[in-house]
Amino acid sequence: MCGPFKILKNILRLLEAIFSALALITIMFRGGMVNPWGIWCEFVWVFCTIVPLVFIVIEALALNVLLETFITSWADLTCGLTMLCAVMITSASVIFAVIFVCSTCVTSIICLIFSLVATVIFLIDAVMQKMKCPSGYLSNLRGLLRMSEAFIACIIITAASSYFLGVEVYFRPAGMIWSVFVFAVCLLVTVVIIIFRLLKILQGLIPFGLGMIEFVFNIVAVLLYLSAIILWAVYGYSRHYEKSLYYCHYCVIRDLNTVTVGAIVNLILYIVDLALSFKDR
Repeated sequence: MCGPFKILKNILRLLEAIFSALALITIMFRGGMVNPWGIWCEFVWVFCTIVPLVFIVIEALALNVLLETFITSWADLTCGLTMLCAVMITSASVIFAVIFVCSTCVTSIICLIFSLVATVIFLIDAVMQKMKCPSGYLSNLRGLLRMSEAFIACIIITAASSYFLGVEVYFRPAGMIWSVFVFAVCLLVTVVIIIFRLLKILQGLIPFGLGMIEFVFNIVAVLLYLSAIILWAVYGYSRHYEKSLYYCHYCVIRDLNTVTVGAIVNLILYIVDLALSFKDR
C-alpha cells in the first residue's frame, strides 16, 4: 500500500467502500428494486460506499484542517458517521437476508456475502474509532440519541411505505397517514438539529441557543409520537387484511408491527432526550 493507504484506518475505509459497492453492483444485475425494503438496502450500500471514500479524499488532501474551521470536530464527525454506517449496513444485511435471500437465489446470496463482509469491517472500524474516545457531539450520549432517532425513523418510514404498497386504499386511513407524516417531520427536524450541532457557523445564527430549541422540539416530538402510535395502532390493528395488492398477509402484518415497535422505541428515545435536555437547561 502507498500514499494514504499506509495506515490501517484508510485501508479499512477502502475495504468498506469496495464491499459496499460490490453488494450494490451485484444486486443491480438482478434488476431494479421496487420494494421499499430493497430501496432502503440500496440506499445504505450507496451511503456506505460514498462516506469512507469522502473521508479518504478529504484527509489525503488535508482538507480536514480547513473543515475544522466550520465544524466542531473532524474526529468526532468521522467517528459518528462510521458508527452510523455500521448500524445502517447491519440493518441492510439483516433485512436483505430476511426478505430477499432464498436457497436458490444465487445473486442475492452473493450480495449478502459482500454486505456481511462490509458490515464486519465497518463494525471493526467503528469500535477502533470509538476506543479513541473523540470528544464531540456525535460521540457523546446526546449525539448518539439523535442519530438513533433518525435511523429508527428511517426504518419506520420504510416499513410504513411497504405496508401501504401491500394493502388496498381502504387500509390507508387518514389516521395512519398522519402517523407517517409525524415520523417524517420528526426525522427532518432531528437531522436539522444534528447539522446545526456540527456546524459552528449555524450555531451563531440562533440568539437564544440551540438547547432551548431542542428542549421544545423534544416535548413536541413526544406528544406527536404518542398521537402517531395511538392512531397507527387503532386504525392498523382494528382492520383485516384478507385482500393484499402485492404482498402476503404475513408481510403486511410484519410491516405493521415494525412501525409500531419502532415508533415505541423512538418515543422512549425522545423521552430520554427530553429528560437530558431539561437537565442541561
